[in-house]
Amino acid sequence: MVSSNLDVSEIFVEREGQRGAMHTRHLNEQLVRVLKTIGYDVGFQKGQGQYLFDRQGARYLDLLSGFGVFAIGRNHPDLRKALKSVLDADLPNLVQLDVSTLAGVLAERLLEHVPYLDKVFFANSGAETVEAAIKFARGATGRPGIVYCGHSFHGLSYGALSLTDDTNFRSGFEPLLPGCTPIPYNDLEALEKALSSRQVGAFIVEPIQGKGVNMPTDEFLPGALALCRKYGTLFIADEIQTGIGRTGKFLAIEHWGIEPDMVLLAKALSGGHVPIGALLTRKHIFDKIFNQMDRAVVHGSTFAKNDLAMAAGIATLDVIKAEKLVENAAKRGAELRLALTRMVPGYELMKEVRGKGLMIGVEFGPPKSLRLKASWNLLETANKGLFCQLITVPLFKDHKILTQVAGHGLHTIKLLPPLMITEEDCSWIEKSFDEVIAGSHKVPGAIWSLGKTLVDNAVRKSA
Repeated sequence: MVSSNLDVSEIFVEREGQRGAMHTRHLNEQLVRVLKTIGYDVGFQKGQGQYLFDRQGARYLDLLSGFGVFAIGRNHPDLRKALKSVLDADLPNLVQLDVSTLAGVLAERLLEHVPYLDKVFFANSGAETVEAAIKFARGATGRPGIVYCGHSFHGLSYGALSLTDDTNFRSGFEPLLPGCTPIPYNDLEALEKALSSRQVGAFIVEPIQGKGVNMPTDEFLPGALALCRKYGTLFIADEIQTGIGRTGKFLAIEHWGIEPDMVLLAKALSGGHVPIGALLTRKHIFDKIFNQMDRAVVHGSTFAKNDLAMAAGIATLDVIKAEKLVENAAKRGAELRLALTRMVPGYELMKEVRGKGLMIGVEFGPPKSLRLKASWNLLETANKGLFCQLITVPLFKDHKILTQVAGHGLHTIKLLPPLMITEEDCSWIEKSFDEVIAGSHKVPGAIWSLGKTLVDNAVRKSA
């Protein structure tokens, strides 16, 4: 075999300065424009743990973690070692007319964390696990209906999008999957009304909603499970973002002591290197889908059980256990929420800090003082939810903290850092938020000058 001596890292170095131009020409030009407008086009060169480094060598604290993918941080050495061991072993990957040893190992280890479930179906992403859950629910119950919650996000493929309550994502792609019915989050009365037809195969819910970091009442999830049992509906917990330790428990549903019929996992299970999704369910549900030999492959995905993905999942679970990252998420998350909550009385633009573990939402809202109110209203008129950019942009530019707004048109900033963040990182976050929020209360001031620029851009866009 002739070697080409291909070094992709050299290609990265050679072409890095052209990344914006290449994306503008060949990929998503609008994303390039967004990054340039808000000053995020710094050209990240390296990632280590919870930190990113730009082309100037500046270090950033990552509170986005690839939308929750990097629970164990970027480029963890144990994960890289596991992936390299697979590549070096010449394993018989994806034979298809065989069963995967590593898939069996990963399934076994996942079910140890969720002992009331029996079977695992692997996929390539969170959206694919949602698609599988829809099929499993309909196939196992013989019922067409799926109930989901307002303000939910379950993915952008057609079935998952049908369960995602966001007109910004849905617009232009309808009609979507029939039989999908929304109810208000935390509304047990509406849920019972929807389930009482006995035509609903499943109720799907994020234990903590990612879009907005919306928290359930103490009664909602246990009450929803009881209603599902009453009406013969399957309960699906979408833990794609909340699972694998994010909230200070292995699964977020553990905070409310419930046992759903399906648990959906992805994101963090990948270790950030190889995409993977997993649907965990009960044997009687699984057996109704794969119910005889000629239906052994009635649902599947070509790359779903590939050895690299399975190795990534195995290594990720091992790192989380060895480094006690679930416990760290609980401890650091509680400290960080408390520190941020203590700021609320001092700033009229701050409304609430909520979440569990290292999934935290910081909500802002309309001020009472006349000068701030006038500036707030100007932003809201130009583009609903624009105020949060006055916090996230200075956090990035002045304090080297990468974070995000928790959803389109919302006034909540979401913190979703890697689970190994330290006490020093939490101090960095607290000090930076305090300084930026203090600046947002000074009118006129540098932050509101940024606001004027954003308003001008919004007006030009609408024109």
